[in-house]
Amino acid sequence: MEMDNILGQRVSFNDVSLLRQALTHRSANKINNERLEFLGDSVLGFVIAKWLYSTYPQLSEGKLTRMRSGLVKGDTLAEIARYNKLGDHLNLGVGELKSGGFNRASVLADAVEAVFGAVLLDKGFDEVERFILAVLDPWLQKVDPNMSDKDAKTRLQEYLQKKGMKAPKYILLTTHGKDHLMAFTMECIVEELNVTKKAVHRSRKKAEQQAAQLVLNKIEKL
Repeated sequence: MEMDNILGQRVSFNDVSLLRQALTHRSANKINNERLEFLGDSVLGFVIAKWLYSTYPQLSEGKLTRMRSGLVKGDTLAEIARYNKLGDHLNLGVGELKSGGFNRASVLADAVEAVFGAVLLDKGFDEVERFILAVLDPWLQKVDPNMSDKDAKTRLQEYLQKKGMKAPKYILLTTHGKDHLMAFTMECIVEELNVTKKAVHRSRKKAEQQAAQLVLNKIEKL
C-alpha cells in the first residue's frame, strides 16, 4: 500500500510516521494507535453529527443521535475497513496475528478511527472532515431516517415472537486478555432455526448485539 493511499482516499501526509502509527496495534509496539484512536473517535463523532444536522433539519435530537450511533459504531467501521482491505496493512504482534486480529472487528474499527486521528493531526480539521465524509460516503448514502431505533437483540426477539418461536440464547464462549484489554466471544443461538453466530468484542453487551445482528442477517435470507 502506498502511504498516501488509505481507506480508498489519496492523502499526502506531511508526517508519514503518523499513518504508520495509526496502523500499528498495541500488540506490535509501544508506539501504537491507541491515542490516535481516541482522537479519531472524537472527530468522527463530530463530523457525522454535523453532517446529519445539516442534512436532516427536520429530525429530532433523539433521532439524530441514534443515526449517528449507527454510522460511527464499531460494526460500521469494521465494515469500512474490510471494504478497503485495511486489515492487510495492519502491523500486529505475533499473537494477535495468529489469532486473526487482522480481521477482528474491534481491531479494524480502532484502526479506522486512528487513521482519522492521524489525518486530523497532519492535515487539520477541514481536511479530515473532507476525508471522513469521502470514506463514509457509501454508508451515508444508505442512511434511512425512518429506520427502526431498536437494537439487534430487540429486533431478533420480536421477530422470533411473531413466528411463535422461543427467545434466542446468548452464551459466553471464551474470554481472553486482561482487565481493560479483555475480549468476549459471545454466541447467539436460535435453536428452532438451527442458526448460531459468534461475535467478539471488548464489551460483552456489544458482542451480544453483534451476534444478534449476524443471526438477523442470516435468518432474513432463509
